[in-house]
Amino acid sequence: MPSPFSAKFLRNPQLNRVGQLMDATRLIQRTLAGLTARAAPKADKPPSARTARGDRPAARNGLVIDAVLREIHTAEGDTSLDSVPPMPATSAPRSPVSARDSEAPARDGAPQPAPAAFKSDVFTRAGTTWPYRLYVPSGTADEPLPLIVLLHGCTQTATDFALGTEMNQLAEERKCLVLYPEQIQRANSSRCWNWFEPGNQKRGSGEPGMIAALVKLVMSSHKVDPARIYVTGLSAGGAMAAVMAGLYPDVFAAVGVHSGLPCGAAHDIPSAFTAMRSGNPPQPAGRAKAVHAMPTIVFHGTADKTVHPDNGENIVAAAVKAAAQGGVTLSRDETRHDGSGARTARLTRYTVPDGTPWVEHWEVASGPHGWSGGNTSGSYTDPTGPSASAAMLDFFLRHRLASAS
Repeated sequence: MPSPFSAKFLRNPQLNRVGQLMDATRLIQRTLAGLTARAAPKADKPPSARTARGDRPAARNGLVIDAVLREIHTAEGDTSLDSVPPMPATSAPRSPVSARDSEAPARDGAPQPAPAAFKSDVFTRAGTTWPYRLYVPSGTADEPLPLIVLLHGCTQTATDFALGTEMNQLAEERKCLVLYPEQIQRANSSRCWNWFEPGNQKRGSGEPGMIAALVKLVMSSHKVDPARIYVTGLSAGGAMAAVMAGLYPDVFAAVGVHSGLPCGAAHDIPSAFTAMRSGNPPQPAGRAKAVHAMPTIVFHGTADKTVHPDNGENIVAAAVKAAAQGGVTLSRDETRHDGSGARTARLTRYTVPDGTPWVEHWEVASGPHGWSGGNTSGSYTDPTGPSASAAMLDFFLRHRLASAS
């Protein structure tokens, strides 16, 4: 069924011009005011998922979750984060953390392993402040730990995404750090990562530059293995994960994309809608896509009505092609995997000669736009599918960045 939002927007192509982008934004907001948002797969959404104005909830309609709707702020001097060194995070956390970061002395004087901590803090770069959360597993790290960067989807928060993916529980078992950067409503009123904007598709610029700087901050304050840093995300977060992998192949050892889009799939709002609806975005002449030979795992539901499943296939095809161009020999096989409920998935795996998977494509049968195998305590989850969190963590930890110092 056609989205009334999409129809109204596309009937007004003149609003796509740069000089009238604010008019387009206002039209989007007026249109959304007339839509009835569908409930998410959980009973209530967190208060942080409200719009910047705070007087109406962010839309939950499946066609709107990644509709890249935002209010654009063009205050002078605050249009770019390019070439700005990272600022240290503030020392005071946004919310109290019961676990301590240092070892606690035992009664007999011997140090005891520190408990696990899910820290809340903020990070400031170029005058803009982003919240983030960091999971630190229990115990004392004798060796540097892997770091997983998780990028949430539209209307989500770091806490919501952690609940839905249950990545912290797995990270505790496997002893990994997990970093959850959080989008701000100042940048996007629906908390979407702006993966489709040219300013956010350049190394050291915009949101990718901020995320990379935040990774460096965590590396400076915690014992991180530079050869085992990974990035993944859902929907808009998955699209941004693909961008991060394309721009920072010297930082990330592997990438995961759940219900997302390929790097370079769009360059503005209209092309973003085209890519989301059809999976076959236009590629303007001379526009390069940053694709490097990198281990890649993709999850996508075959019934996804928000981001077309062809986008997952495009990511896989690009990863396989990049591997071949990089001299990586791959063998292909298919298997079927059962989820915790009714859903199954077809797994297409491309392996190197020693049997290590280089590319994995999980196509969740009848799967919706949500994190496969996730917990309904978080939004946009599909608890009946195979666990994307477990599969991604298994995949990630089999890969190391050879060039890491």
